[in-house]
Amino acid sequence: MKARVQVMLKNGVLDPQGEAVRHALGALGFDGVEGVRQGKVIELDLAEGTSEATVTEMCEKLLANTVIESYTIELG
Repeated sequence: MKARVQVMLKNGVLDPQGEAVRHALGALGFDGVEGVRQGKVIELDLAEGTSEATVTEMCEKLLANTVIESYTIELG
């Protein structure tokens, strides 16, 4: 079983990496990019029967800093 966890900074938290990407895109001639938010994707190979609650616990304890980041889980 696979799980995909997407972790992003919460709205209102400054994203210096996203801002650097936005600036670099403008410098390369890509006009019209008004904002960039950068995050991470974590793919997990899990044993069959692993529950979403277990993946949530992984996120809460290690994969995301829940003070400043939010996450979504896709099981497949």
